[in-house]
Amino acid sequence: MGAGTVAAVTALVSGCVPTPGEPEAVEAADAAAVFAGQTIDWSACYDDEQIDELVEWGSEPDWVEALECGTVTVPLDYDRPDGRTLDLAVVRAPAQGSTEERVGSLVVNPGGPGVTGLDMLDFPSFSDQIRASFDLVSFDPRGVGESGGFACGNWTAMAEARQGFEGTDPADLTGADLRPLEEAARAYADDCVDTVGEDFLAHIGTVNVVRDLDVLRDALGDERLTYVGYSYGTYIGALYAQTYPDNTRALVLDGAVETDRPNVEVAYDQAVGFQDTWELFAEDCAATDDACPFTGADDADAAMADIMAALDREAPVVEGVTIDGATLVSMIGMELYYEESWDYLADLLAAVDTGDAEATDHYLGYLYENTYGLYADEESVELKPGEEELDAEAALTAINCADRDDPTDIFAYRDAVDRASEVSPLFGADLVWEQLPCAYWPDTEEAPTGFTAPDAPPVVVVGTVGDPATPYTWAEELAGQLETATLVTYEGAGHTLYGNDKSACVDEPVDAYLLTGEAPEADLSCPAVA
Repeated sequence: MGAGTVAAVTALVSGCVPTPGEPEAVEAADAAAVFAGQTIDWSACYDDEQIDELVEWGSEPDWVEALECGTVTVPLDYDRPDGRTLDLAVVRAPAQGSTEERVGSLVVNPGGPGVTGLDMLDFPSFSDQIRASFDLVSFDPRGVGESGGFACGNWTAMAEARQGFEGTDPADLTGADLRPLEEAARAYADDCVDTVGEDFLAHIGTVNVVRDLDVLRDALGDERLTYVGYSYGTYIGALYAQTYPDNTRALVLDGAVETDRPNVEVAYDQAVGFQDTWELFAEDCAATDDACPFTGADDADAAMADIMAALDREAPVVEGVTIDGATLVSMIGMELYYEESWDYLADLLAAVDTGDAEATDHYLGYLYENTYGLYADEESVELKPGEEELDAEAALTAINCADRDDPTDIFAYRDAVDRASEVSPLFGADLVWEQLPCAYWPDTEEAPTGFTAPDAPPVVVVGTVGDPATPYTWAEELAGQLETATLVTYEGAGHTLYGNDKSACVDEPVDAYLLTGEAPEADLSCPAVA
């Protein structure tokens, strides 16, 4: 959703790997062979001070001390394996069981796109049996974090341009109304081209992440890939099954994303998903909290509009940040990912609704820390006069724009905003407008559509009925699209589920699948856990 700021762009790692013969003799088909056979030089990820800090955050000393980090080299362009290369950062938590128990590596992707995988293993996850049997491995995909991460574009300028027509029916927006936003979105795309180059942006998409994943599989010494992908990570896994079926062992795809349509249409689906989860929260709030400002889902949008207006009139300052109505909605959207947060959100909204300033400040402070706390201690960047804030989450936009064929007419986005705002007054407009830079993005290597992975071994798709970010309908669609897929349904709410020890009904059969390759029973449905 929101975007942070950084002062400088991380330098992309470039160079060449040795190739047999003259560089011009290397064919595109030979790229996999050129980069095969790598070994990862593992070393400790953290020093004593960093270990102590992670333990303070709740990790376990033995776990953190065992984490190992290294790199794998891949070509920027697989059609030019003798050209520019990237070093991908990789982390491993070695299997805790005996040699006899070890199955291989389990590669895990946290989603995004644009989310680092390096800190995904900072805290123990998955069951004891999975940790005993697999080396848990994660990595920063190309263009992310320590794998050539970058910042570009002024996201704030686009947000400010949208403020110019707040309160106006999207259908009534004219070309003149939209021109400042169009210029800001075009400037965002142009700045990203200037920062990292068209060639890099052309090859940052999921097609190449999948190719990188196969290089990583080989470097780990695994004949076939065992993988768990969350959210956007399901896209990587599904496309891997299509591209490398013979190299696939077992794939768990939790919180499936849509794989075929333009970003504006995907954003509309997300608006529906967020609204459905918002209404589930409103019903829960009304049923469990006497002070809840809603009587149910029917009046939640109107009541929330009043709460936003109250914050806009007297916006409190929390952690040095002014919390207005739009900021509150953004934070609530993130918290809808976690069903465990709902009681707290109900208390917060009740405090704002009743005008309890002390309680409002307390709850907003907690919400801000919970939403942005991991970044709260980072040094802020002082911009020089004339400098623009750069989007530290630019990889998300770059990968989304690379993967899909998007409209280039701003009125197509305006019309999509109109539809999304009707289904979700709180979340719909922003979800669509955030895709606008893709209208001005350079040409890229797009991901294929309509793939079915018919030759892959059994694949498991996990879907949560009340998932705001990746609607359950996407899990149904992906499970139907992939010919060998089995769908596991969780009847509760939240964004992604497997491996967090919330539902044994989900975890146990999925664990067994990863260990044996035998898929859970067809159409397994698991009840919500209170």
